[in-house]
Amino acid sequence: LAFDRETASALGKTLMSHEVEKDYWAICRGWPAEPAFVVDHDLDGGPGKPLKKPAQTAFEVLATCELALPSAGFPTSRYAWLRASPKTGRFRQIRRHLKHLSHHLIGDSSHGDGRHNRSFRTLGIHRMLLHARRLAFTHPHTGARIEALAPPDAEFEKALALFDAPAR
Repeated sequence: LAFDRETASALGKTLMSHEVEKDYWAICRGWPAEPAFVVDHDLDGGPGKPLKKPAQTAFEVLATCELALPSAGFPTSRYAWLRASPKTGRFRQIRRHLKHLSHHLIGDSSHGDGRHNRSFRTLGIHRMLLHARRLAFTHPHTGARIEALAPPDAEFEKALALFDAPAR
């Protein structure tokens, strides 16, 4: 997204060199064992692209909660609010990495867990709980640091209210 070809080219090179910082918020089922971890798990390129390519995502647990939602024989269900920072840009990378860990993204109908998705719908939350929170990069001409922050929508805020977490 640029006004001229030269800037578009420079931004494209920045994206390809992995110099763009991307942070997402995600709510998943379960509590990851570590407060911060990296998933390094190769992924195919998506439909019709079976060749596996390297894919890495750094995760940080921001908060956890346990809700009185019975699931799979347990009287409660545990959830984690994560910051996800993809280091590569593969098709549905965050969603697929969370599935690989069995910490399915809530609301994900393709890679998620239907039981937990249904539980969140009973709470009035009907969307996938993945939010593109932050994008940061260096301006290709001025060298200034550009940072774009996006606030979560009302439904994602409703999900965040389930967590006993400090102000964001």
